[in-house]
Amino acid sequence: MTIELPKEARSQAIASIERYFQEEHGERIGNMAAGALLNFFLADIAPAVYNLAIAQAQERLQARVAELDIELQEDAFTYWSRRAAKR
Repeated sequence: MTIELPKEARSQAIASIERYFQEEHGERIGNMAAGALLNFFLADIAPAVYNLAIAQAQERLQARVAELDIELQEDAFTYWSRRAAKR
């Protein structure tokens, strides 16, 4: 699965890479070089971040599903005990 950014997010990411190099390293990096670096990050590093996010989401969902029986459990066959309590 290839991770792709929407056009606007990609443009912002490239601008951010250019700014990073200028402000942190005092070097200018061109638009094409910043785009190539972004492509590298998306192809090589982003899948690890994506996989971690998916694993964390699965963990949270599994925890919530495990709680469903506690939150939604309804006792059965309570008619007679509730009726006796009313008397």
